[in-house]
Amino acid sequence: MEFVRLNNGISMPLVGFGTWDIRGQAGQRAVLDALEVGCRLIDTAQMYKNEDIVGRAIKESGLSRREVFLTTKLYGPSASYQKARAGIEQSLNELQTDYIDLLLIHEPYENALEMYEAFKEAYQAGKVRAIGVSNFDADRYQTFLQRCGVVPAVNQVESHVYFPQLSLKELLESHGTRMQSWASFTEGRKNIFAEPVLNQIAGKHGKTSGQVALRYLTQNGIAVIPKSVHRERIRQNLDSLDFMLDSEDLEKISSLDGGQTLFGWY
Repeated sequence: MEFVRLNNGISMPLVGFGTWDIRGQAGQRAVLDALEVGCRLIDTAQMYKNEDIVGRAIKESGLSRREVFLTTKLYGPSASYQKARAGIEQSLNELQTDYIDLLLIHEPYENALEMYEAFKEAYQAGKVRAIGVSNFDADRYQTFLQRCGVVPAVNQVESHVYFPQLSLKELLESHGTRMQSWASFTEGRKNIFAEPVLNQIAGKHGKTSGQVALRYLTQNGIAVIPKSVHRERIRQNLDSLDFMLDSEDLEKISSLDGGQTLFGWY
């Protein structure tokens, strides 16, 4: 397992497990599978309506709480100071834990700074180990930075081989914020697994196109949280760290960058 160090000194796994659209018993089983094959970062959100199954899976895994890096996010219903305070307590209860490793504002809401005040209080109280944002583009991030008081540890954004956002990553790191990718496989917006460039490089290294796509991001210093409900695919995602792309590989993959979001966020 490889880690990245956040701006307050804590370590976050470079590869984690995303839980978007994972629910019910099958979802809980997928989270448990991820933990059993060695994943130590689980990413959820109140918007996903699955914090409860994530909490149960962590309990069922038998792992100590400190072995799992747990991320969640607050969204629109918590977009004020008081609502964010209540939202933090709600997440702690749903996740059956007394602290959250990383707490993010899910989107750049109008009241994001109010929410962040509640985040900072929870951070000072030890209920949260690190705080940050999600889906903040360069302009919104820099505006937020002027008034937030505590530099976000992480900005979680759309990032994949077709839109890696490497310039945003450089900007974030210049201020001490780590970038983390959601939609590393594009969530079906493009068939990344059939991409000829990735398949050619995968064959060269004895890997899958998905592993190559993840390695391109992680080798560029971008943390990833790919989602899968298949145990073997989850294992493959973790195993994407055990090889290196060479300069020729990186150049070929960089040619896939279209410079445009596939989701309309930015």
